[in-house]
Amino acid sequence: MTLKAHGYDVTTAADGRSALLTASQRPLALIILDLGLPDIDGTTVLRELRTWSRVPVLVLSARHGSEDKVEALDAGADDYITKPFGLDELLARLRALLRRSVDPDPEPVVTTDEFTVDLGKHRVTRDGEDVRLTPTEWNILAVLVRNPEKLITQQQLLSEVWGPAYAKETNYLRVYMAQLRRKLEPDTGNPRHLLTEAGIGYRFLP
Repeated sequence: MTLKAHGYDVTTAADGRSALLTASQRPLALIILDLGLPDIDGTTVLRELRTWSRVPVLVLSARHGSEDKVEALDAGADDYITKPFGLDELLARLRALLRRSVDPDPEPVVTTDEFTVDLGKHRVTRDGEDVRLTPTEWNILAVLVRNPEKLITQQQLLSEVWGPAYAKETNYLRVYMAQLRRKLEPDTGNPRHLLTEAGIGYRFLP
């Protein structure tokens, strides 16, 4: 509420896996990361995030030990603030981090033998021609492309693209993945880039 009142657009995630998926799907100017998460430790989130993004990260933690601060900073945090803290201090630290990161990471362009995905321009081309994707098709493809070679579970994709209430609607994914393959794969029956891990999820291979 405080950040919104000061003019920031805020996106929230309830746990570490949701945070990584959210960060992979949309460009963020800065991340505030709590170390105490319900699924995986915040430092694990930070290390994974740093494999593909340099977005500034401010870590929040109730842990006051210097070893915890060192571990978070070594994992890639840009700043660290311990609870409890004053909102004025939090806002000042955010402003300082944003000043130091006036040139955010450009959205990558991912190229395969068959097609190219320009995440910054929301554009897909094949053989030099634009490929028309629906918003849902784009959102699914963007999550997969931003996580190359990683297995994204059906539940993760459904929650990210449609919302948590749709986490069991796996038939949605089958329909949209078939559409994406028809538009992007040269042989839809033997896909090379948009792979299915039966009963588990999907994986993008560049």
